Amino acid sequence: QVPLVESGGGVVQAGGSLRLSCAASGRTFRSYAMGWFRQAPGKEREFVAAISKIGGNTKYADSAKGRFTIARDNAKNTVYLQMNSLKPEDTAVYYCAASTAGSDYYVSDGRHEYSYWGQGTQVTVSS
Repeated sequence: QVPLVESGGGVVQAGGSLRLSCAASGRTFRSYAMGWFRQAPGKEREFVAAISKIGGNTKYADSAKGRFTIARDNAKNTVYLQMNSLKPEDTAVYYCAASTAGSDYYVSDGRHEYSYWGQGTQVTVSS
């Protein structure tokens, strides 16, 4: 079990930036690949970005490429999602998730591979 707590959400105008953080408890953070997902009202939860256990590999949804950056600091047990050039369609609840699947460099966009989830943080982008 790894409790995850997201923070950093809020309301921002289109074109603005936000940085989400996800803090994990425990001393096994580096054992988990980390991902960010989001869910807009009436829609399925979708993949945004992921990073491997030791941070060497990343993966992004097409909607996030070039605008979002995922990073992790294993010393601080924290994963970040820097979001730039935000659009109204980025409005959603953002969740971080942890996965034990695969090797140290494995990174997945599949929801089913993530066992632990945070409570989510709301991001609202106004036009």
